[in-house]
Amino acid sequence: MGVADFKSVSHHRWDRIPEESLKGTITRRLVTGERMMIAHVYLKKGDDVPRHSHENEQLTYILQGALQFWFGANDERELTVRAGEVLVIPSNVPHRALALEDTLDVDVFSPPRQDWLAGTDAYLRS
Repeated sequence: MGVADFKSVSHHRWDRIPEESLKGTITRRLVTGERMMIAHVYLKKGDDVPRHSHENEQLTYILQGALQFWFGANDERELTVRAGEVLVIPSNVPHRALALEDTLDVDVFSPPRQDWLAGTDAYLRS
């Protein structure tokens, strides 16, 4: 691998990235690189993320609040993730979530979620 051009380094501030409104009161902000994406996802208590799966590996780090997750096509596994905890979701694992309280969730995806970038993530927009 060659040395990357230092001019391609970019710097971002979360408070300067516009929030994108989704279903319920869910909003998010995205920063995308070539092979990774990081998102701040803001959920209010009771917001739900419907079951979905994706080829992207996902790290979910809860900074504030708590999310209840269900995994599998029929909710075979249930797990609560709270502030200071990290969840690793492998590629193609069906999952859904419910905000147990107001939550700030940091999601990291590899590769970047093309459906989020293109606005074709209908499960979050209905």
